[in-house]
Amino acid sequence: MELVMEKHAGYHVHDRFFKELIQNFFQEFMEAFFPDLSADLDYRRVRFLSQEQFTDFPGGEQKRVDILAETKVKGKDTVILIHVEPQSYYEKPFPERMFRYYMMISLRHRKPVLPIAVFSYEEKTETPDTYTFAFHNIEILRFHYLSIHLMKQNWRNYIRSNNPVAAALLSKMGYTEKERVQVKLEFLRMLARMELDPAKMRLLHGFFDYYLKLNEKEEAEVMENIKMLDPDEAEQVLKLPNSYFDRGYKKGKEEGREEGREEERKELLQTIPIAIKMLQEGMKLQLIVEKTGLSQREVEKIKQQLEHS
Repeated sequence: MELVMEKHAGYHVHDRFFKELIQNFFQEFMEAFFPDLSADLDYRRVRFLSQEQFTDFPGGEQKRVDILAETKVKGKDTVILIHVEPQSYYEKPFPERMFRYYMMISLRHRKPVLPIAVFSYEEKTETPDTYTFAFHNIEILRFHYLSIHLMKQNWRNYIRSNNPVAAALLSKMGYTEKERVQVKLEFLRMLARMELDPAKMRLLHGFFDYYLKLNEKEEAEVMENIKMLDPDEAEQVLKLPNSYFDRGYKKGKEEGREEGREEERKELLQTIPIAIKMLQEGMKLQLIVEKTGLSQREVEKIKQQLEHS
């Protein structure tokens, strides 16, 4: 019983995270994964309908529609409902469930419905995007919904964008264990390019950190990689709140580590401009290393960036 409750609690947290992310950045979600459809939507008219609960599933199971947005098609009076269903585990009858959602939403609201599924489970098992019903080899029904399986997305395809949803969802895309540090670094670089209010920044980081938690060694590697960035970019990344560079360590001994990271971040912010000025004045690399505390590799990297700027 405890295992079942823990499993359902995990689904609840997952649903809440995805709902908050997509509702706060609905246009960006559509632009990132369904750009052709997005171009035809009027985002000035988006409103989210309250969660709808249906009880007539087989066995009396109760289900809720997680995200239901109402908007209009550009240049037309056509009102359309967009149903987004995040799915965190493989479920064989899922296509039929999407069909039932479609029918119930359509019957209740009497408006066109665009159904979208967002699969975030890590298994490579394919979930069909079509539900069919046949009788005596005669196809009676064919229902299709749009879908995206995040782990099948190449995370590198999204890091050049300034899309906040894409940034947060890097944490659920198809990266290897060896790429974890690089994924976190690219997430921070994306955040540093965005001009978002603190609340939305916290939402993005909270989402990312929930699904991709780095250990202490990996976090240290992230910091080292930041030092290798272009000096201007490194400065912007280091201006992000300190919580973006660690896992939120607990009090006591671990709290001291957090303070150490903060001191390192502040020191680096002060050191990079000093190293740049020394290079511009023609000082020798070894002397800059001694004066700033940066490694020779870090100074050489800054020098290369200056030569190509």
